[in-house]
Amino acid sequence: MTGPVTPVLREMRWWDIDPVLELEKELFPEDAWSRGMFWSELAHARGAEATRRYIVAVDGERIVGYAGLAAQGDLADIQTIAVAHGLWGTGLGGRLLTELLRAATAFECAQVMLECRVDNVRAQKLYERYGFEPIGFRRGYYQPGNVDALVMRLTTSPDSGFAAGPPSARGTDNNG
Repeated sequence: MTGPVTPVLREMRWWDIDPVLELEKELFPEDAWSRGMFWSELAHARGAEATRRYIVAVDGERIVGYAGLAAQGDLADIQTIAVAHGLWGTGLGGRLLTELLRAATAFECAQVMLECRVDNVRAQKLYERYGFEPIGFRRGYYQPGNVDALVMRLTTSPDSGFAAGPPSARGTDNNG
């Protein structure tokens, strides 16, 4: 008898957009990204001048998670992280976040920023375990629901090793 399959992480490609959109609409019905938004982000993820990194988590033939990061200069911004409801608490969110932090290191970013819905405590706890700290709010950031965003930042140093995550996050991850 075999155990549960661990989703494989790989680069997001254009043919992943439709299944990612299905998951996006399921997880974020009020403020889901459009097809055009994903196309635009992927257009900046290719070639020598790439400023984005987008990945998907695949379980068999099904996309069960995705994440994206944008970089400019020494600042990276986590654009999105999503995990299918059935895989919450399995550590997949932490794996996706770790991959984005590795990308931030590759882009030579000294800081990583993100916005998180103020009512998404589960995600906030994940980010805090990885060293992100709240630094402010963006009022009415998530539309059309007019939900505020908590702005969080991870400040790094070249020798911090932050791409591997904090010691507590390198094992199991119970929140994402």
